[in-house]
Amino acid sequence: MSQYGPSRPRPIQDRVSIAIVASLYNNQFVQGLLDAGREELEELAPNATITVYRVPGAFEVPVCAELVIKNTKPDAVIAFGVIIRGSTEHADLVGASVTDALQQMAVRHTTPVIHEVLLVSSEEQAEERCLGVKINRGTEAAQVAVNMMALFRKMRASFAGQPELETA
Repeated sequence: MSQYGPSRPRPIQDRVSIAIVASLYNNQFVQGLLDAGREELEELAPNATITVYRVPGAFEVPVCAELVIKNTKPDAVIAFGVIIRGSTEHADLVGASVTDALQQMAVRHTTPVIHEVLLVSSEEQAEERCLGVKINRGTEAAQVAVNMMALFRKMRASFAGQPELETA
């Protein structure tokens, strides 16, 4: 596992809307992602409206995220889930399907969709990535979301002929 995550962005004061779609399956780990992500967002985007949608499992994350994007047009979506490999190929199939769906959605809607539906080989790996203080993928997801929202705002202002806004 890499020890190097995204750089911590400068806080943004803008009013932004962030949707978090989180799986209930393997909830002890997903809750760790969710708690860390929300805590980081509260520091980095204090004026954000954060709405959390809970779905049964990782497979349901993309369809919920799609509905949220189409109906609420958030500035960013964060997808949280934990898939632990077993003795069959099921976890890999679900992981690949979720990854593909989330990427297509981000491109189709030109909305940052932060993918933290983790595919791990063991509960120990899940604990390290979801419940750890030194490295927590929930914290990293929040940082990526804020970086992407700032970048998109800067790009849209530039495309509209407005003066460039400073980011990260």
